[in-house]
Amino acid sequence: MNGYRTAFFDVDGTLTTAPSMFRFLRHYLSATGNPPAEYVTRRRALKAMNEVGCPREATNRAYFAGLEGAYATEVSALAEDWFREELRAGGFFHEHGVAALHRHRREGTRIVLVSGSFPAVLDPIAEHLGADEVWCTEPEIAWGRYTGGLHRPPMLSAAKAETLRAVAAAHGTDPAHCIAYGDHISDLPMLRAAGAAVVVGGDKVLRTHARIHGWSLLPAAPVPPALGLPLWRAPGRTGSLAAVSNEVKEVESV
Repeated sequence: MNGYRTAFFDVDGTLTTAPSMFRFLRHYLSATGNPPAEYVTRRRALKAMNEVGCPREATNRAYFAGLEGAYATEVSALAEDWFREELRAGGFFHEHGVAALHRHRREGTRIVLVSGSFPAVLDPIAEHLGADEVWCTEPEIAWGRYTGGLHRPPMLSAAKAETLRAVAAAHGTDPAHCIAYGDHISDLPMLRAAGAAVVVGGDKVLRTHARIHGWSLLPAAPVPPALGLPLWRAPGRTGSLAAVSNEVKEVESV
């Protein structure tokens, strides 16, 4: 894997063991005074959209519609709290994906994260991993609050491939000299746009493409540990969020 100018990494399931957007959402809802059932209700609604055939872009938009009215500064602060809790609990990062990222960094390769998640959640992850750039879904913020809309289409599927080509061009790099990592079928356009690709996990379609194109394979991410729910804190209260022992059953990822 030597000689690549840029390495593009999907995040959830590739570098992490957990879906970051939903792990954060559960934390955020609890920290802002919602009962555990609120997270379950939202998660099931998104899962139902997926089960009836809604494209992943639609479920992504629906997720951000649920943040309408939220203060951007509060979302970012709670995302930092959530990430610290993930690090404390351990098991959040997929060791095989992260090892590949660190190997590329040692070789002088530019590291770019490309994800359907959003800046508040991805920024602490990117800083921790030492990524050079982050390209992701961009929620619209007006007057300090999330509007529930997006600035542009979600960073999924074709958008990931377009981003790879645009970033490569911006740095004067041929996509043939890039490598991409992904675990989900929505990563396929990005994997095909790069000169080399690595499939993480057991997605059958991706593995079929890996056999056809000679792509490398990495093991699937293990199941992440459960996190405690944070206690609600009133506006202006400082200090870390305390975890409570009651856990709600995690619903499956979309």
